[in-house]
Amino acid sequence: MLQFLKDFSTNYVLMSAIFSWLLAQFFKIFTGRFVDNKKNIFQLLTATGGMPSSHAATVVALLTSVIIKDGISSTYAAICGILTIIVLVDATGVRRETGLQGAILNRMIAKDESGTYDDFTKGLKELVGHTPLQVFFGAILGFLVGFFCQYIPFLIVHPEVV
Repeated sequence: MLQFLKDFSTNYVLMSAIFSWLLAQFFKIFTGRFVDNKKNIFQLLTATGGMPSSHAATVVALLTSVIIKDGISSTYAAICGILTIIVLVDATGVRRETGLQGAILNRMIAKDESGTYDDFTKGLKELVGHTPLQVFFGAILGFLVGFFCQYIPFLIVHPEVV
């Protein structure tokens, strides 16, 4: 178990992806409460959508740390780069459109008085995707976390520096 923790703590590529996702979700507590006071902290921690994009933060942190570790010309950097592009385009494209369609359908269902839409009493999820600004700030967060996580293994091995 101790060896696993040491191996995990020195894998800054994995740590940067996990930490950036956690940090983005943590920031959603504050940005979500600012925008929508009705949500509780658990909903804000687990919700999709919102500011900043945790998907963007995760893949950009992964890409940044892989480029630092293996170089921009590595196969891993190419794989992470393509993954990052797909996730960023998907967050602002397909997923955002899905959320907008959910909002429209919820309004249409609410106006229907026939009572035939009992399955949709909770409504469809509207916050699915991200605005370009949310993705931008998620990407900035991911870059910063990916950059600074490279120093964590060094600090674990050499705690006297701190």
